[in-house]
Amino acid sequence: MKRCAFFLFVILFAPPVFAGSGFTWMGALIESLHLPKAFGPILTFALIGFFLALIGLIYRAKISRIENTVIPDKGVSFRNIVEAYGQFIYDQCKSVLGEGQAYKYFPFIATLFIFIFLSNIIGLIPGFLPPTEYLTTTFALGVLAFIYYNYKGCREVGTFNYLKHFAGPMLILAPLIFPIEILSNVIRPVSLALRLRGNMYGDHTVLSVFTDLAPGGLVIPVIFMFMGLLVSFIQAYVFTSLTMVYISLATAHHDHGEEGHH
Repeated sequence: MKRCAFFLFVILFAPPVFAGSGFTWMGALIESLHLPKAFGPILTFALIGFFLALIGLIYRAKISRIENTVIPDKGVSFRNIVEAYGQFIYDQCKSVLGEGQAYKYFPFIATLFIFIFLSNIIGLIPGFLPPTEYLTTTFALGVLAFIYYNYKGCREVGTFNYLKHFAGPMLILAPLIFPIEILSNVIRPVSLALRLRGNMYGDHTVLSVFTDLAPGGLVIPVIFMFMGLLVSFIQAYVFTSLTMVYISLATAHHDHGEEGHH
């Protein structure tokens, strides 16, 4: 009980102290291991991955002990929360990708969303900085999405057909349209990375400023904690929604011959 009380005290009253001193748990770990400071977001991201893997193992263990998995648990339970999240993401996949394609890309989209969301909200915990505040992390996520939807586009429609749709519906305009479409495609991971990083950096800056301005410098204003949570969700949702749109565009079957006749 004493340890729980101490931890609660740290959560409520320590943020300004950490912010003022620049203390982070990963920073302390890096110093103890004599690692470069650039490892901070990497270690935090790895911690999130370990946490998600643990959740997956716990969920799998619980499911294995249930005879009829169709029937949900009564009330609020660990299993119901996990399955509610899965249903939410699957519904988003269906709305963007369609019923027939949603199941193919659901695992990737569900993993991408929860990784980004947890990477965002971990910045609300005292002593942690969100990995998505760093451009290296957000650019890596953007490149991951870029590689994934281009790979799926090549697999779905064939590499030649996939590249051909960048040339546009008319062959005579291909020399003009092709480089423009390729450039537009290459810019996508950069725009994803900059949007996510900019919003999370701004949110963390606002939270830090108003924490320092709080009465007595002790407790973070609840309204800004809620706003930080909302921004974290919205940015994860926007990133994954755009990724689903890119997947939909990449895997669509283009028939330039029919388009040219209209």
